[in-house]
Amino acid sequence: MSVDRYTLDTNILVYSVDLDAKQKRVKAIEVIENMIEQDCILPMQALSEFYSVATRKQKMPHEDARELVNDWMTLFPVVSAEPSTLKRAMLAVEQHKMSFWNSLMLETSVQAGVTKFLSEDLQHGRVWKTATILNPFLSTET
Repeated sequence: MSVDRYTLDTNILVYSVDLDAKQKRVKAIEVIENMIEQDCILPMQALSEFYSVATRKQKMPHEDARELVNDWMTLFPVVSAEPSTLKRAMLAVEQHKMSFWNSLMLETSVQAGVTKFLSEDLQHGRVWKTATILNPFLSTET
């Protein structure tokens, strides 16, 4: 029996603090809380993007965003892209017409052994190498 390894895309992290997101905020918080009990990693890119979006769009003050990122880094292992990951991401952009940032996040996650990539922004059910993309706002799997 194989064990799934999860990751969360930036949009889930952002929804968890977006007071305007209503039901998506509730679901995002639930997903994050559920991931604490799972084998879940966070890409450095997702944490960085979260901080940028949360503070730039005034979802929360810088200090609060920094504290939340620090909390998530304590709860979840953080992985970063390696040079070879960047090379694979650039090829994905060229060969599959993917956005660069999505391909880098996917490739970083696959490199870390992720089997379930939770995101609202990518095609639900699509398999990218070893990872299945799941939209937790559609699916009851998470």
